[in-house]
Amino acid sequence: MPTRSPARADPVARQAAEWIIRLSADEATERAAAQAGFAAWKNADPRHAEAAARMEQLVGNLNQVRGGGGGVAQPARRALNAALAGNRRTGRPTRLASALLLAALCILPAWIGMQARTPSYWLTDLRSGEGEWPETTLADGSTIALGSLSAVNIDFGRAARTVELVQGEILVDVAKDAARPFIVETAHGRIKALGTRFTVRREAEWTIVTMLESRIEVSPASRSGAASDAPLLVSAGQQVRIGADGVLPAEPIDAPSVSQAWYKRQFVAQEMPLPDVLDELDRQRPGRIFYDRKALARIKVSAVLPLNDSDRAVQLLVNNFPELRVRTVTPYLLAVDLAPQAHSSFPEK
Repeated sequence: MPTRSPARADPVARQAAEWIIRLSADEATERAAAQAGFAAWKNADPRHAEAAARMEQLVGNLNQVRGGGGGVAQPARRALNAALAGNRRTGRPTRLASALLLAALCILPAWIGMQARTPSYWLTDLRSGEGEWPETTLADGSTIALGSLSAVNIDFGRAARTVELVQGEILVDVAKDAARPFIVETAHGRIKALGTRFTVRREAEWTIVTMLESRIEVSPASRSGAASDAPLLVSAGQQVRIGADGVLPAEPIDAPSVSQAWYKRQFVAQEMPLPDVLDELDRQRPGRIFYDRKALARIKVSAVLPLNDSDRAVQLLVNNFPELRVRTVTPYLLAVDLAPQAHSSFPEK
């Protein structure tokens, strides 16, 4: 079955693209007339205003792309340049210009998705893509399962077995070897075990360790040598956060539920800040979820969310938090923020 072009599939988006092109005219008088017409068009229908806001935001991102970068960003830059250049030559919007701009906007999500894959990601020994959960048996008989968009390096020597978590989350089932401790390292700290089962999730400001079986020792990366920096013993049914300032006190968790959720592709949140939950959902999907971390940090989430259907997971969040608003920019771009009337309901701290 033939697919419809973006311009035909969404006439409002096409109209918004044409207005954006009019606003890029070289002549000041043309731009002034376009601004007045654009304002009237937006006010005529709430759908126009929504489409215009999305288009303006994405064009702003594309203008940033035009200034640098390569690879997948180049087609987006070429499409935008062609659209705007064509408008300058003719002095009026054309179907080709509109189509090129819409094509650029469709390419943008792919470019944004590439930003989640840093150079270090591509250089790792084991890695997964969005929605992938591969499991690998290591040389010592241990198994390591990678969550979506995760990456690790493996370094097994005579004295120790070391796994560096570069990004994402892993579940490790460690084979016993009394002569060689099993160690997981992140930028925030070090987790040491002899025979045990646990998960490690690396976030921007924390490394979160969840114990499922046996025990481990956790040490922060910024150890000063003081007695207070002695490794923290973490037992099954406990979870700790390792940050720049050290290790926070252990908190209880339901280990069987966490283990079951991993294999069911579910995410268990217990009084977790909403931005951390969105970070996890963002790793599960092609494209991106955009949100203001500071604005949403006050919302705490306790829920079990499906990781194999991130759209449904986001909808479950909206169902439980009516103050949230979700806008689908494209199938690959979601924007999550507070509905306008919800801003005043949160007291200032």
